[in-house]
Amino acid sequence: MTDKIDPERNRITARIGRVASVGANISGAVGARMMGADQQALARAVRQALGRSKGPLMKVAQLLSTIPDLLPQAYAEEFRKLQAQAPAMGWPFVQRRMRAELGENWESKFASFEREAAAAASLGQVHRATAHDGRALACKLQYPDMASAVEADLGQLKTLLGLFKSMDGSIDSSEAILEVGDRLREELDYARELKHMRLFADIFADEPRIKTPEPLEELSSKRLLTMTWLEGRGLMHWLDAPQDTRNRIAELLFKAWWGPMTHYGVIHGDPHLGNYALTENAERLHLLDFGCVRIFPPRFLDGVVGLYRGLRAGDMDQVAHAYEVWGFKNLNAELIEALTMWARFIYGPMLDDRVRTIADNVPPAEYGRREAMEVRKRLKTLGPVLIPREFVFMDRAAIGLGAAFLHLRAEMNFAQMFSESIEGFTTEALAQRQAEAVKRVGLADAISQP
Repeated sequence: MTDKIDPERNRITARIGRVASVGANISGAVGARMMGADQQALARAVRQALGRSKGPLMKVAQLLSTIPDLLPQAYAEEFRKLQAQAPAMGWPFVQRRMRAELGENWESKFASFEREAAAAASLGQVHRATAHDGRALACKLQYPDMASAVEADLGQLKTLLGLFKSMDGSIDSSEAILEVGDRLREELDYARELKHMRLFADIFADEPRIKTPEPLEELSSKRLLTMTWLEGRGLMHWLDAPQDTRNRIAELLFKAWWGPMTHYGVIHGDPHLGNYALTENAERLHLLDFGCVRIFPPRFLDGVVGLYRGLRAGDMDQVAHAYEVWGFKNLNAELIEALTMWARFIYGPMLDDRVRTIADNVPPAEYGRREAMEVRKRLKTLGPVLIPREFVFMDRAAIGLGAAFLHLRAEMNFAQMFSESIEGFTTEALAQRQAEAVKRVGLADAISQP
């Protein structure tokens, strides 16, 4: 893998410029509050300001909107409307990026390279290419000065969440900000994403129905990731497919998310519908993006499985212990009750041993709304509740996966699938599997301390 001195490290001039630009947009929105705007109007103004800012902050705002109870309801609803798509940068940028990462003769390293981007998002864009051996390739190029933009935007994020805390003191988001920051910085490191890709390939080596791209290390760097192009149709293509096809897709999604989680302590933290594709007849699932991957310490999975078992057995001592393992502080009966209300919603389909939809006939627009509002109402009476950082992406990813099941209108026995996934679970066995897998792909430093 090419590894040069980084000319685009966190530059102070780029960072100052980004702070000024984003700060002006947000300040204008916050000024609306000073003029007496109601919360819905202010939420709309902040969302519009974030939309003008583009880049990492918009991506983070979208992410925060999917984490239950972290934002006031009005802001969560508005932030979900943000679109991550961005206009692609032109050929001069592509030439500069490719030259910086692969050298002056970079074009000779490909049989062909398309000038127009195949896709573009908030952090980078993807171009199709062809290898000399004929393989179709995807080249993911990072936009310039993204490290500076991330650091600047994380500072603005703290300001924004401080505003929310002044309005609604039910959530202490300080740990969540640290978690989001760490994951976003990792997402800028394409060398790390390459290892994430290999980790998932290793996990699913014996599962022919789930496939990951093959990275090309010699054509990759920290800001360029070259991989094989996997053809397939996105999830939205299959929404009107026959029921058995939609059920098969849901089963593959469940296996692709919960399998790594319960066997290796690894999750894909961004289960966006666009990160999956399926081959003809939906026989094989392709996983397409590995920027946001969380590797948990084994003790955290002890809490995940322990909470499920406690809820199933009605053992509130075991339930409370799971919250302690996750890192919730100052637990008392009221806080445990509020947290358990949300836990019963998240785990509900996996506690109900029958074929059902994920929402069980609740309209998609209302799914989880009543529970989230009631939990927030209860938390307000308890003072700021610190959300443990490891909890953030697990909860967010679980909600994202549930949204995919909602779109598919899948009818499954989720309880049976989850029970099979944790059969024989022990923290010791998971720790051993995890340690061996991350060592094989060069990610041993990613394991948090237990």
